[in-house]
Amino acid sequence: MIKDNLVLLRKLNEYSQEEIAEKIGISRQAYGKWEKGETVPDVEKCAKLAAVYGVTIDSLIRTERMDDHTVLPPAPKGKHIFGAVTVSERGQIVIPKKAREVFEIKGGDRLILLGDEDEGLALVKESLFTERVNQALAVVAKTT
Repeated sequence: MIKDNLVLLRKLNEYSQEEIAEKIGISRQAYGKWEKGETVPDVEKCAKLAAVYGVTIDSLIRTERMDDHTVLPPAPKGKHIFGAVTVSERGQIVIPKKAREVFEIKGGDRLILLGDEDEGLALVKESLFTERVNQALAVVAKTT
C-alpha cells in the first residue's frame, strides 16, 4: 500500500515528515495521516511525492514484495526490482516474465553476464554490450 512506500521512501531519504510535507506544500499532520493509512494523497500530491523521491507514480502507489514478508522500496525511475530468482542445481535461472517484457528478452536472445566481486552480477543484452565496447574502443583509438 502507499502508506508503506511513503514510510520506506521517507526513511531511506532521511527526511522527517515535516520536511516532506513542506516540499509538497501540505501540513505535517496531513502527511502523517497518509503514512498511517487514514487518508491517501490525491493524484497531484502523488505526482509531487514521486518527483521528490525520484520514482514513478505507479511504483509509489504499489507495494512490491520479494516474498510474503519482505516489502521492497519503490525503485527509482528507470530502475526495477523484479524480486528473487532461484538458481537450479545446474546453475540455471528463470528471468521473471515482467523483466523479460520490460527489456524485450525473448527465447534465444544472447545475454552477457557481468560480475563484480563486491557488487554482484548483472545481465546485459549482447548487442548493447558489443555496441558499448565498440564505442569505448573508438574513443581509445582517437586518443592514441
